[in-house]
Amino acid sequence: MDIDIQFRPSYSLAIVKLAPNERVRADSGAMVSFSAGVEVETKAEGGFLKSLGRAVLGGESFFQNFWKAGPQGGDVTLAPDLPGDIITIELTGSPVMVQSGSYLASSDGIDLSTKFSSKAFKAGEGVSMLEAIGAGKMLVSSYGAIYEKTLAQGEKYFVDTTHLVAFDGSMDVQVKTVGNMKSTFLSGEGLVVEMTGPGRVYIQTRSPQALINWIIPQVPQKSSN
Repeated sequence: MDIDIQFRPSYSLAIVKLAPNERVRADSGAMVSFSAGVEVETKAEGGFLKSLGRAVLGGESFFQNFWKAGPQGGDVTLAPDLPGDIITIELTGSPVMVQSGSYLASSDGIDLSTKFSSKAFKAGEGVSMLEAIGAGKMLVSSYGAIYEKTLAQGEKYFVDTTHLVAFDGSMDVQVKTVGNMKSTFLSGEGLVVEMTGPGRVYIQTRSPQALINWIIPQVPQKSSN
């Protein structure tokens, strides 16, 4: 499976080129277009309970689409809901944690599950995140561009909880305040996540929560009269 990502970083489109009879798993609603000979199978991958967990706890669709190329191969184009970036993460057996709503697609050989995790809680993602494990390629998306930071052994890095897209599951994660209590409450920065290497961290340059906070005051309120 070859992946070509166009129009980065604002309106990214992933062009997934499939070999004969090869397939790619994609989140429901991610498909933009596909070539002749490509067929789709929609199913609750992993069974009812696993699919329900991904939908309710992981923020993903209950049903997943599997796009399979015909004998001549083919391509499928995919895009996320929000304007932003797409990157390819290569998995080699170690788990990667993905925030709610950022999973876009993956190759066969990668298993997705919702994992109750203290790391997810500390990362500001409730009590669960999607855990991707296996070998192959995974596409994740963001709101805004994606900045990849690779940390050395013991290196620490701090990320705003609303900007975290994904990280290597082996990393240590701790929630921290920004400065002292006064800074935490008055700076507008809130809580951050302390990531300790080694590992990779993927950060989105815009915050969906900040967008929501900007939109709400602009919405006309119903008059009490």
